[in-house]
Amino acid sequence: MAGANEAVQATNDDASLCKRCAVQLGYWDDPYISLFVPKYERKTPEINRGYYARTKGVGMFIDQFMEKVGENCQIVNLGSGFDTLYWRLKDSGRNIVNFVELDFPNVTSRKCYFIKRNKILLDKIHAEDGEVRLSSTDLHAANYHIVGVDLRNIVEVETKLVEAEIKFDLPTLFIAECVLIYIETIQVQRLLTWLAKTFKSSFFINYEQVNMGDKFGDVMLQNLRARGCLLASVDASKSLDTQKDRFLQSGWDGAKAWDMVQIYGMLPAADRQRIERIEFLDEQELLVQLFQHYCIVVGWKGDTFKDIDIT
Repeated sequence: MAGANEAVQATNDDASLCKRCAVQLGYWDDPYISLFVPKYERKTPEINRGYYARTKGVGMFIDQFMEKVGENCQIVNLGSGFDTLYWRLKDSGRNIVNFVELDFPNVTSRKCYFIKRNKILLDKIHAEDGEVRLSSTDLHAANYHIVGVDLRNIVEVETKLVEAEIKFDLPTLFIAECVLIYIETIQVQRLLTWLAKTFKSSFFINYEQVNMGDKFGDVMLQNLRARGCLLASVDASKSLDTQKDRFLQSGWDGAKAWDMVQIYGMLPAADRQRIERIEFLDEQELLVQLFQHYCIVVGWKGDTFKDIDIT
């Protein structure tokens, strides 16, 4: 189990390096990722476009959630890694009630270390009233919290959320990017069921693999297994329907899902044309295959979010 956990935690480093490369090349703006990932490694054009689609697609649903509820809400980022969303929201002028990041303690300890040593990151947190409390794995500020926790332990998750001053009656956005698939099916169901019961007005954005039953999916699985990453709940990634069913069977009121071909096609045409000029992509077919094997699925509790869709 320890080896598998370490392999999963290493995916944060891979994803962060990929985001760092795409930002460096100008796919999107993020002045903070380089503060967590100092080194720059060139990635292939299809990987860079894939991360562009992922970041912009998730961002599209974050924007719709906030249009619905305004700033009187909270965000819980599950398996957050070195994500920089909190700082980017601050720069956009959106100051929500609370923002909580959860990940393995080994990951959160590194993030806390980077924040503690960087004035730019720390000043954004200090701008809120109150002190910043830091331990080896956790950080608590006025409206920003990082907590080290194993998402498979519901009791510990609840304890950590209470420590992070989560309000269970506020509209809450949950974000998970390539996280649930590494957790055993029954434990994902327990987590999703608990969230659905505990947060009455909530919206969940999940980005991860889909259509894993074909030859291309088999190759992806083999590559991940070779790195020690076992996709413990790959059964939910067989199709868009199984992705939606995972939410519907866990007590969520509704769910929708799209593969990344659909998501990419709905992003602003002018921005797609801009990023397609950054790098020449020789194998368009490979990019389409990649997009067909990743998706965004959303689930909701309450009627507030049922009409959120790709726009």
